[in-house]
Amino acid sequence: MSGTEPFDADVIIAGAGIAGATLALSLAQAGVRPLLIDPVVFDAQAAPTFDGRASAIAYAAYRQWRALGLEAALSPHAQRIEQILVTDGRTPGAAAGGQTPFYLRFDSAEIADRSEGEPLGYLLENRHIRAALAAAVRAAGIEVLAPAQVAGATFGPRSASVTLIDGSTRCAPLVVGAEGRGSQVRQAAGIGVVGWDYPQTGVVATVRLARPHEGVAHEYFLPGGPFAILPLTGDRASLVWTETTRRGEALRTARPEIFHAHLARRFGEFLGEAVVEGPVFTYPLSLQLAERLSAHRVALLGDAAHAVHPIAGQGLNLGLKGSAALAQTLVDALRLGEDIGSEAVLERYAPWRRFDTVTLSAGTDAFVRLFSNDNPLLRLARGAGMAAVNRVAPARRFFMQEAGGAVGDLPRLLRGEAL
Repeated sequence: MSGTEPFDADVIIAGAGIAGATLALSLAQAGVRPLLIDPVVFDAQAAPTFDGRASAIAYAAYRQWRALGLEAALSPHAQRIEQILVTDGRTPGAAAGGQTPFYLRFDSAEIADRSEGEPLGYLLENRHIRAALAAAVRAAGIEVLAPAQVAGATFGPRSASVTLIDGSTRCAPLVVGAEGRGSQVRQAAGIGVVGWDYPQTGVVATVRLARPHEGVAHEYFLPGGPFAILPLTGDRASLVWTETTRRGEALRTARPEIFHAHLARRFGEFLGEAVVEGPVFTYPLSLQLAERLSAHRVALLGDAAHAVHPIAGQGLNLGLKGSAALAQTLVDALRLGEDIGSEAVLERYAPWRRFDTVTLSAGTDAFVRLFSNDNPLLRLARGAGMAAVNRVAPARRFFMQEAGGAVGDLPRLLRGEAL
């Protein structure tokens, strides 16, 4: 960007998490100068105790990382999802045993002609994603201030300025708030949020399986809430399930033998013995949507813009789609000589992502309310719906493409193309 002497960067990104770091790397590779600010240094973000989650990455989102040169670092840790089996039952493994007609089966082979042989998605442990992004950010020479935290921000006619907790300031034409649900940038911009807490806690643990998982992801809708078995490399799995807030906290602090006994009751026996590896993590669950995705000299990304229930595994994918759309919007505007912090430019990003964000958020909320119960009438209705979709091949293929992030007006990075 020409004439940047008054500025510390072209774009200040508050939050060096997965979405924020992906945006920074996308911009840097297109010749834009980003500045990343985060309270946690990269090495700590990649530690096994920092984030125990694994993420189901849509194949379109994985294309973005491939286009940014991350595949060599990610592929040893990426488990292809070849099938997804969704069951509505009272015990895990019901559909696998043929005990109920109320299930959905998605198979990557059904859309191989449209997805260029991609799987339904990839399972990656977040710490490996963070480590790969950190190495790429360092290699690109992107400036990172960490540990550092944005305490406030002001948005003027020609520039935006952020004030850090240590009192120092940084200035750029645009500030991106990507620092999570409690975004200081969002608050400083006067952008409100709507949403609510769920009376549930997400419990996450990694287990080693006695038998091969064969790349099959399982999602069970049990009376107490959804329970997912997500395949990882090395015949391991990430278990993600919901409990009441009180029970979730009890599980986090339970003795290993107590946790294992509870896990065995939930897990079932169809994949054999499951041995817990590493710590157990718990996360509060809520829905939160920003009222706007952008304003004058500010754009929101990731959980600062939208935080959803993990029931569909799409939260991080929403952030990665936003990163690709925002990067393309800014790079194209700069190439035309436009002011990237102006509302005229940023309003191209916001509508691009608004519909997808709102519809997916509403959909996950409806799923939580529909499936986290044992009402006989609701069980019958949702089971009949699942059985019907399972018999309609075009409907299955649409859902698979939607989950793969390949539906709609895709940014170039999500098509695997460079900016």
